Amino acid sequence: MGGAPMENISSFLGMTLEYDLADFICCNNHVWAEDKGYLEWPEVDLFSRLDPSEEIIFYDSVCGQPLFVAPRGRSFDHFKAESIKHGWPSFRPEEMISENVILHDDGRMESICGTHLGHNLPEGGVDRYCIDLVCIAGSPASGLDFNATTYLSSAEQWSGKTKSNKVVSIVIAAVILVILGVIGCFVKKRCYPYAPKEKETTNVESDDVEYSQGKDRNTDSSSASSEGEEKEQN
Repeated sequence: MGGAPMENISSFLGMTLEYDLADFICCNNHVWAEDKGYLEWPEVDLFSRLDPSEEIIFYDSVCGQPLFVAPRGRSFDHFKAESIKHGWPSFRPEEMISENVILHDDGRMESICGTHLGHNLPEGGVDRYCIDLVCIAGSPASGLDFNATTYLSSAEQWSGKTKSNKVVSIVIAAVILVILGVIGCFVKKRCYPYAPKEKETTNVESDDVEYSQGKDRNTDSSSASSEGEEKEQN
């Protein structure tokens, strides 16, 4: 919505984050992401900055609205392992502040402020939100009243909103079209390789009729033979 990242994200939790990267990924983009593994870069090293015994609230890096509280419903080690495995902070439905995050049908995610966040990439039959760190490295908005302790997310475990849905739909549609084409092909008897064979049989029968009617009776057998060979070659 025309905003820009907060200046202090560059030093979020003592990290050194790239402001220009955040400006592009979060505010001027719907497709690209920060580098895979960015959260492990030496100057970033996200999980060494977190307290394993506490939940942390991640805020929109543009408008300061709370977006995720993690780890919740699982251990810190699980949160860390899953994030490192995939290369980006990885959240689950229980950890999303559902009122502040928009999950589009194609799996793209953005905040209520219009900040691009990442994509929903389900795993194990449960939604998994793959989020750019630079877009959730903000500070609380001024005057914000949010109690993480009592908050319960209303996010669905399986929303069905994911990139793969579109691919699967295209594949299914293509398969259906092929099946209908084959059925129609056989019904009309126009399937390859039947069409060429049918045409070849018709030509031979036509030649046989011509010769059986005594075409070119006055030509000698060698001429007729030669003409017949030319017909077959054509």
